[in-house]
Amino acid sequence: MYLKKISLFNFKNFSEANFEFEHKINCFVGKNGIGKTNVLDAIYHLAFGKSYFNTLAVQNIKHGTDFFVIDGEFEKQGRTESILCSLKKGQKKILKRNGKIYEKFSDHLGFIPLVIISPTDADLIREGSETRRKFIDSVISQLDSQYLQELIQYQKVLGQRNALLKYFAVNRVFETGTLEIYNEQLNVFGHNIYTKRKEFLNDFIPIFNAFYQNISNSSETVQLEYESQLSQQDLLSLLQENINKDRALQYTSVGIHKDDLSFNIGHHPIKKFGSQGQQKSFLIALKLAQFEFVKKQSGEKPILLFDDIFDKLDETRVEKIVAMVNNDDFGQLFISDTHSERTENIVKSTHQSYKIFNL
Repeated sequence: MYLKKISLFNFKNFSEANFEFEHKINCFVGKNGIGKTNVLDAIYHLAFGKSYFNTLAVQNIKHGTDFFVIDGEFEKQGRTESILCSLKKGQKKILKRNGKIYEKFSDHLGFIPLVIISPTDADLIREGSETRRKFIDSVISQLDSQYLQELIQYQKVLGQRNALLKYFAVNRVFETGTLEIYNEQLNVFGHNIYTKRKEFLNDFIPIFNAFYQNISNSSETVQLEYESQLSQQDLLSLLQENINKDRALQYTSVGIHKDDLSFNIGHHPIKKFGSQGQQKSFLIALKLAQFEFVKKQSGEKPILLFDDIFDKLDETRVEKIVAMVNNDDFGQLFISDTHSERTENIVKSTHQSYKIFNL
């Protein structure tokens, strides 16, 4: 599967732009702020129906206009697939496949397997547990629509339980009946989500370790571990034991919404003890493991987006990464970089077909 061409209208800094792509390697080079990352984000839109970088959809509309359109054409299993994503201010975003509008964006998830590696991934190390949970959930949801629906249901019930706890506090009342119904629902959804996260990470962690050892030339040891309160106790018992704490806090303090991943190097937090190069290598290994996992599960090679990843990496690590993607295990690759000469040297060394867009 690969992206043949894309058209942008009023998307971010582009009034109108059209690109036709090489089936193997495509590079966008130019100064910062020229729009390299925006093209990658447009490709991401076609796979996920949303931006990787902007949580507010209207921020993707070019200033001074009131809509954007991204239109892409893919080759998938010998068929041409047209995907269109558009948004007009004040209206709902539209996602179409071959002219037919999706009623639910979740129905499209996984149809275009794609992995992006970007400097913003540093948030996985810097930010709180929610960012890392979203990473786990995004990978599993691409391959398991039932998981996504259970996650949505869990969040809905969690919101209802939290609202009830606030109601108890404001009105100085307490009723166990409704609370127990929510507890039982959270327990069912939470157990299923925990089980699937655990199964996923059991498969994922060895793949991640192999990629990191390859990138670092086996010079460092890293640890990726899943942390969950459900590893010690079922959720129903946890909710019952913590009811007084939850009433005082006015929100649910235990559950799979508190799960986390620990990132360590030499058994110490990589956030504190890892160099910039080691942290970047960790994140790239994480995303390449995501690529490999999605490929194995879906049977397709995901499109891979490299957004300015060669910055802050030494030459040895860059060579390792290029060597890894320079084989038949990887499909179409998109690269953005500020250094045109560096980019050209990298892609020439692969001896693969490539195309360079100077923006």
